[in-house]
Amino acid sequence: MAKVGKKYAEAAKLFDKQKQYDVAEAIDILKKMDTAKFDETVELAVNLNVDPKYADQQVRGALVLPHGIGKSKTVLVFAQGDKEKEALAAGADYVGADDLVEKIKGGWLDFDVAIATPNMMGKVLGPKGLMPNPKVGTVTMDVTKAVSESKAGKVEYRTDKAGNIHSSIGKKSFDADKLVDTLTALVDTLIKVKPSGAKGQYIKSITVSSTMGPGIHINQYSIKGAAKKEEN
Repeated sequence: MAKVGKKYAEAAKLFDKQKQYDVAEAIDILKKMDTAKFDETVELAVNLNVDPKYADQQVRGALVLPHGIGKSKTVLVFAQGDKEKEALAAGADYVGADDLVEKIKGGWLDFDVAIATPNMMGKVLGPKGLMPNPKVGTVTMDVTKAVSESKAGKVEYRTDKAGNIHSSIGKKSFDADKLVDTLTALVDTLIKVKPSGAKGQYIKSITVSSTMGPGIHINQYSIKGAAKKEEN
């Protein structure tokens, strides 16, 4: 068994790791944990009953969280002409074309989100996961909306090979009700985009944790509205 730190071990004593908690209770337990000296990120992990290697079982998209994620994202935009000016006016941190492509090819990755107008996609090269994608709204002519949403706390979600979705839902310092709101919004969205190929119970498990803390299992049927939609 892997050795854990003292703070982690103390935090783990606050709950039963075999139990599924109501969402509000899980958040309250998480906020009582003294696991770090910094304001930890709260992470949500949802295991879905899907096999992403099949096209009709893939889950991918993005949403603007109701209370943001507790930090401002650094936004890069590939655009030229009027769209370049639009991106700067909307608050983009970096805007350009070939110059930015060359910087990224050289290993520069000092940004969180990349957005591109459709005509720029032929120029864009970079690491998988950071480049613009039409499926999550980062390849668009509406540069103002894309930049504004990213700055406001838009997050992308995508199943990994095991069918898991991992996403930040805010900071530990957030009020408990805001974390519940955000968690509910993300789970509700995942249910709305349930792929046609998913059979049986769609959500297998939901776990919430902080950066340095243990995971707390959540009873999906305690999430207001979301669980009822899955039953239908």
